[in-house]
Amino acid sequence: MRTRTEKDSLGTRSIPADVYYGIQTDRAIENFPISGLKAHPRFIQAFEILKKACALANMDSKVLDRKRGQAIVRACDESLRGRFEDQFVVDVYQMGAGTSFNMNFNEVLANRANELLGGKKGTYQPVHPNDHVNMGQSTNDVFPTAMRLAAAFLLRDHLHPELDSLADSFFRKGRQFDNVLKSARTHLQDAVPIRLGQEFKAYGETVRAAQAFLKVAQNSLLALGIGGSAAGTGLNTARNYQKHVLKRIKHLTGLQVKPSRDLREAMQSQRPIAEVSAALRNLALEITRIANDLRLLSSGPNTGFAEIDLPSVAPGSSIMPGKINPSILEMTNMVCFQVIGCDTTIALAVQAGQLELNVMMPVMAFNLFFALHIFGNALKQLRLKCVDGLTANRQKCLKYSYSSLGLATILNAYIGYAKAAEVAKEALRSGKSIIDIIREKRILSEKKLKAILQPKKLTEPGIPGK
Repeated sequence: MRTRTEKDSLGTRSIPADVYYGIQTDRAIENFPISGLKAHPRFIQAFEILKKACALANMDSKVLDRKRGQAIVRACDESLRGRFEDQFVVDVYQMGAGTSFNMNFNEVLANRANELLGGKKGTYQPVHPNDHVNMGQSTNDVFPTAMRLAAAFLLRDHLHPELDSLADSFFRKGRQFDNVLKSARTHLQDAVPIRLGQEFKAYGETVRAAQAFLKVAQNSLLALGIGGSAAGTGLNTARNYQKHVLKRIKHLTGLQVKPSRDLREAMQSQRPIAEVSAALRNLALEITRIANDLRLLSSGPNTGFAEIDLPSVAPGSSIMPGKINPSILEMTNMVCFQVIGCDTTIALAVQAGQLELNVMMPVMAFNLFFALHIFGNALKQLRLKCVDGLTANRQKCLKYSYSSLGLATILNAYIGYAKAAEVAKEALRSGKSIIDIIREKRILSEKKLKAILQPKKLTEPGIPGK
């Protein structure tokens, strides 16, 4: 294998001649063979955009000559088109703060910029990874800025569209099942009547409410600490550099980014990451609860609730012929558990900041992007393979609604709670329905009973029959 020799402050190393990364990346490959996992594509995209914005800003500020600056911008554009996706090789578990990953980027862009200017890889002439690609920057402000941009990309382009579609799907089912009367259950015991459509509308509202909380949390991602350099003081940045960078980022991404109110705070605290992760955890708690409900409602088909039928997506057993499981819902549960686990890791990492820097950003980044990625994919499959195609077992729902002991509640307004409880006990003891007992004891006339036993009357505010 052909090699080239590169030098850094620790000495010299032989680097494969054809790669665009350099000596510091090569050290990271040797030092951190941990997971085999590499940076998320949207994080790479965020770095590409940020490095381009910084080069443009340094040219705007007239501290970077246009020859070098334009070569760096061209290298960034090529990277944005996917040319160097195999060159970003640093493991997600790496040097604290993400220095290895930042230098991986700086070396790739510098080597390509030098090629564009007629130079050779590894010489770093006339473009140097630290002096030019990383001009006015530190890993300490670049990494958290790219982390926030990547999270914003994944939220905007991946997760929110799936949340919108899932909520819409639940609302459609709410309308479709609006006239399906069934028994509610509290404590997993018989309760008053409810409409299946009301349950599904509530699921849609849950998704919308959790999504609204997430949108509030993600606003903090748009306050960027770029320009803080090493400790939030802005040392070695040009005049108006931050203003130029933010202007370029806004133009390149469409995100309404703004400067952090305090660059030191932006360096010390990764609160925005914790806020978004916590909102994802809350969303996961709700989605897994809904998935559990759907598993219960579809249980059976002969020995469970069987009030809804799920689409069949795969055989459910290697030994029991004909068995179909709620496979998509089980997958959804597992993804939600993983998202909650990612939040725990992020929470521990966020509290681990010390003085002017939190060095645990790489593990935050990996867990946040992983959670956003798998959550969006799971929600898509939940909608397409489960919610969109599920149907109501109307007869089973109606049977349960009229056999539920919760129907005794309608007697409260006519004979009082104590006597209504006696009717419920007799129904349970005899095996007869509440309606049967009402008729036998002539508690209500047929006319009154008919007026009461209407889905809307039984499932809306008011006293049935009055």
